[in-house]
Amino acid sequence: MKELVEYVAKSLVEDPSEVRVEVFEETRMILLRLTVAPDDTGRVIGRDGRVAQALRSLLRSMASKTGKRVTLKIS
Repeated sequence: MKELVEYVAKSLVEDPSEVRVEVFEETRMILLRLTVAPDDTGRVIGRDGRVAQALRSLLRSMASKTGKRVTLKIS
């Protein structure tokens, strides 16, 4: 999951070297924290949050196979 978020974010932003993905895993939940350059935050979120929602939907479908919940935070 981390690799997917990192790949998509690096494809969207102007400065791919600033993309960082941290993973915090608990028994029933996975938290992914995506950090990008301040100028690129809007690109990752997208218009009306559509890009962020699409990423979250992909992550939810991937996590459903493992029985865990996934949360994506963008900063």
